[in-house]
Amino acid sequence: MPATLSTLLKTLPSNPGVYQYFDKDGKIIYIGKAKNLKKRVLSYFNKDNSLAGKVRVLVSKINDIRWIVVDSEYDALLLENNLIKEYQPRYNIMLKDDKTYPWICIKNEPFPRVFPTRNLIKDGSEYFGPYASGKLMHTLLDLIRQLYPLRNCKLNLTPNNINSGKFKVCLEYHIGNCLGPCEGLQSEEDYLNTVKGIRSIIKGNIGMVKSQLHDLMKEYAAEFKFEKAHIVKEKIDLLDKYQSKSMVVNPSINNVDVFSIIEDEQAAYVNFVKVASGAIIQSHTVELKKKLEETTEELLTLAIADLHTRFSSGASEIIVPLMPEFRLPDITYTVPQRGDKKQLLELSERNAKYYQLDKQRQKELVDPSRRTNRILDTIKKDLGLKQQPVHMECFDNSNTQGTYPVAAMVVFRDAKPEKKDYRHFNIKTVEGPNDFASMEEVVYRRYSRMLEEGQELPQVVIVDGGKGQLSSAMISIEKLGLQHTIQVIGIAKKLEELYFPGDPLPLHLDKKSETLRIIQQMRDEAHRFGITHHRKKREKGTIKTALSDIEGIGPSTSQLLLQKFKSVKNIRIATMEELKAAVGNSRAKIVYDHFHRAGNSGLEA
Repeated sequence: MPATLSTLLKTLPSNPGVYQYFDKDGKIIYIGKAKNLKKRVLSYFNKDNSLAGKVRVLVSKINDIRWIVVDSEYDALLLENNLIKEYQPRYNIMLKDDKTYPWICIKNEPFPRVFPTRNLIKDGSEYFGPYASGKLMHTLLDLIRQLYPLRNCKLNLTPNNINSGKFKVCLEYHIGNCLGPCEGLQSEEDYLNTVKGIRSIIKGNIGMVKSQLHDLMKEYAAEFKFEKAHIVKEKIDLLDKYQSKSMVVNPSINNVDVFSIIEDEQAAYVNFVKVASGAIIQSHTVELKKKLEETTEELLTLAIADLHTRFSSGASEIIVPLMPEFRLPDITYTVPQRGDKKQLLELSERNAKYYQLDKQRQKELVDPSRRTNRILDTIKKDLGLKQQPVHMECFDNSNTQGTYPVAAMVVFRDAKPEKKDYRHFNIKTVEGPNDFASMEEVVYRRYSRMLEEGQELPQVVIVDGGKGQLSSAMISIEKLGLQHTIQVIGIAKKLEELYFPGDPLPLHLDKKSETLRIIQQMRDEAHRFGITHHRKKREKGTIKTALSDIEGIGPSTSQLLLQKFKSVKNIRIATMEELKAAVGNSRAKIVYDHFHRAGNSGLEA
């Protein structure tokens, strides 16, 4: 450690604040916050080797430390967030966001326009959003347009321009979509009251707007202006309809923000949901790129600070999956265990999960190998393997009461079928219906041959069956000395249990897991491939028994007869003329005589 650093560490204050690490080139490489600057910064320089590898790399690059003392933990949280955005240090969490999400803008101008935009301009205008769903935003704007007549022109409606008669009303005025402020037909005070109602609806304060409209309807009714009262009633009904579609929980849950977090190895996804009067009025998800093996709490804290500030949220309560150390002041934090608030948290978690899956799909479309590696890593993790299962094989047996015993093997490479490598096996050493012995035979034949030919062995072998089939396969694997090279797994059909050698208890994977889906696909493919081969062999055996044993009749003639008559039974009852038409005079006579000799009834198929 440089001498200058040792001196700096001794002068660190114990106040809340933000610390900055600089490299030898004077560039900020990390920014952090702390309740106690001295304790937090000194923890990086402990000599007990408890720091993660990435953190040790960071510490090795620190050449200078600076800090900013603040009054409270909240100030430290906000200052850290702002500095990270400004300097984007190499080792800080990267908060990725889609800048093209739409917003609703209330323009800073006389007679403000209300319109959607994707460009945020710092001109004093109000922006509400962003809206992850453009459909939701346009539904809200349609509601606003039906409730309130607004201008949509870009005219500069200053008092001087209006009073000078510079403008004339357009078609929007004549069809009732605008009240004509350009000609002074609507006062600015009246127009701003309209904008006030629009602002309340966007913020989710629909109850307040409905109350104002109810008062206005009663006022019109008292003045016998029933037509106007009816128009106002239609607007109230419109608000009720919109609110009923948005209602998700108890209406008493008001002015609440919900934050949830989903993680994988590279990133975290934090979803933000804003609730007003039991209705979701906003939802947004951000991605945070991990840099230093940050904890879930650190990731969630950073996202809450950023989103709360960005959306200018005035929430009095925040619902979270865990209690963070750094919390915003004057706000109640709740970790719900049950009830409506727990349902809201689960809803937010589903949104975060959907966002994560959507990001994965986008990346996989750009780079298909990413999907393959993800699936192989998932299988590796779920099955406790030492390496990715790039090459997997699966075996299945088929027989009919011990007759025509066969086995099938399918090969998957990169979690996909490799059909050119599929193999059939005719059982040679087993008599009668003995699936265990058959499995032992085919496994030994397969891998002894691969060893002789120097072929690359699979990482995983799946056998269709439970403990018995698995034990039989392991006998051959151990004979060949491959028990430490190949992981053998048995899958039992009934409960889809996975059995491992030497472990009496099965592994139960989630029914929706990709690992189980791949194993099931292999098992089903081996069964299909084996059944097809078994059926062909059985049919061939039937032909051989009933037709090919007839002296003078070969396989080709047998095949012709079966194609024509469909079964041995139909051949047996066919007339001489029908047989002649199919295979000619001489062969027809041989077949006819065989089935019509006294005492010979033939075989039915």
